[in-house]
Amino acid sequence: MTQLQSHGLRLTDPAMAASGRRGGAGPSDHRAVVIEGTTLMVPVHTSAAGLSPFEADAPDAEGRTVLRRGAIPIATVAFPAEPRFYRLRTADGVPYSHIATLHGRDVLATTVLQTCIRYESRRKACRFCSIGQSLEAGRTIARKTPAQLAEVARAAVELDGVRHMVMTTGTPPGEDRGAAVLCESAQAIRAAVDLPLQGQCEPPEDFGWFVRMRDAGIDTLGMHLEVVTPALREQIMPGKASVPVERYMEAFEAAVGVFGRGQVSTYLLAGLGDSADTLIGTGRRLIEMGVYPFVVPFVPIRGTPLEDHPAPSPAFMAEVLAPLAEALGQAGFGASDIKAGCGRCAACSSLSSFEAQQTHGGAA
Repeated sequence: MTQLQSHGLRLTDPAMAASGRRGGAGPSDHRAVVIEGTTLMVPVHTSAAGLSPFEADAPDAEGRTVLRRGAIPIATVAFPAEPRFYRLRTADGVPYSHIATLHGRDVLATTVLQTCIRYESRRKACRFCSIGQSLEAGRTIARKTPAQLAEVARAAVELDGVRHMVMTTGTPPGEDRGAAVLCESAQAIRAAVDLPLQGQCEPPEDFGWFVRMRDAGIDTLGMHLEVVTPALREQIMPGKASVPVERYMEAFEAAVGVFGRGQVSTYLLAGLGDSADTLIGTGRRLIEMGVYPFVVPFVPIRGTPLEDHPAPSPAFMAEVLAPLAEALGQAGFGASDIKAGCGRCAACSSLSSFEAQQTHGGAA
């Protein structure tokens, strides 16, 4: 699984190769692949994927095919079918797929605001971010209303068995940094359907927003560091770097006090220049605070300034993930304890497989 996420997957069937998610926030240029019951988001549209040693042919009527490394069959895998809720439109005529998308196998995901004050300035934009691509391509809308989100969430639960939902947002002007739109969205969704929610935003200036988000119906919170080393943050994400790492740490401490241990998480993007020691040390510090460090391999996305940046090697990922899985086991929480969100879905990283390996043995 770790090798697949580093190398990507070649799809020999033209129809399969042409489908899948491109651009936007979250796992872009990927497809969901189910391997021995575990759902993994695997790059298929990246340059590296075109050179991957892994390939798969067209699936059968039930979505199954054989994963091969060269000529050697490795496993039977499956591609989840397109969700039924994608066939519908909102009361005001917007395709449901423009409001929210299926990530992994059973998590609904949306970017409430598809615009960002960081992205609007080339000088300030995160160099890996593609949040504007799906908007420019007409695959989404700039602002999802609470009513639209509630309508789509209810349908996704009823038609496709969605079990939890992720709401992220581009950072708007103002000191709440997106917490306000997450609150109004969560209130509408929870009034329509009983669905565990994760909200994701930058740390607000006023940590009182954490209580407001919890009271609005948000179960878990993500605040994403992505890169740790200060000089790298300035280079790769100059706008976001204006919020220093220590401010994030203060926010994590306050948020854990509201949402509880294991219900606050952060993305760490491996492969952008942070050393293994830095990622491990930061991850352990976060775990001690009660924060889940969701370490994912960096995936270069076409159309971004870092589209030619290499993904991390499987060996590097294993070097980072194995000790963090051990630390999570010692701390007594992990992916399976998270109520909602990316860490619970776990498809963008093999960290949860390393956690299972710590408990049961086996390979990740």
